[in-house]
Amino acid sequence: MDIMTGAGLAGGLAVIVAMVLMGGDLHMFISEHAMIIIFGGSGAATMIRFPLSVLMHGLPLGMKFAFTMSRLSAHDLVDELARIAEIARKQGPVGLEKVETDEPFLAKGIRYVADGYDLDFIRDNLERDRDNFLLHLNEGSKIYRAVGDCAPAFGMIGTLIGMVQMFSNMSDPSKLGPFMATALLATLYGALVANLLCLPIADKLHTKLIDEETNRTLIIDGILMIRDSKSPTLVREMLLAYLPEKHRHAEGEPVPA
Repeated sequence: MDIMTGAGLAGGLAVIVAMVLMGGDLHMFISEHAMIIIFGGSGAATMIRFPLSVLMHGLPLGMKFAFTMSRLSAHDLVDELARIAEIARKQGPVGLEKVETDEPFLAKGIRYVADGYDLDFIRDNLERDRDNFLLHLNEGSKIYRAVGDCAPAFGMIGTLIGMVQMFSNMSDPSKLGPFMATALLATLYGALVANLLCLPIADKLHTKLIDEETNRTLIIDGILMIRDSKSPTLVREMLLAYLPEKHRHAEGEPVPA
């Protein structure tokens, strides 16, 4: 679980609610009309921007990865692949059949090596799997960014609608307050949806896309070296290049060859 996403959302909502309650009643800030224009308008605009297949893949995948972390870090993967290389050197590919890992993508690569697939088959399939996954994750980031971009615009549209309604009913003072409230709340909702939810999630997904690309490429290189019967020491030293310079020597010594 990525606690920072949940903590950030909870903290942001707590600040907003606290400020609302310090200055009045929570019911003052609830408007069905503003919700309709923000969520309905943003949803409609997003449906126009993206095909249904992209929405079906991107939305759930984006929400899942916004609140979850990779099972293994890049450093953990280097250690894991060096350990697997040691097993393959001592027991051969058959020994990998009993290897267990928490990373599904790595498990797939291990299975390919254990089953004796050739190098090109393993490379092509793992790279295709990686590229498809990154494509869907990037689609998720684009969808949330699209919602974040258009929510404030629809907030402004809601404000303009409320202002038109207000000025059209100047003769009835009792209607001026509700129309003005709807106008202002539409802007508030649009700003909150964009800046507290959608744009931060889009940025989080972009960061995780970069991390996943690095980790999966690291796995592919490691699996190919294991399939090519490289020594555990060489596997580790080659894969340490994926780590930041300051972590390469501090986070682990080479496995004895």
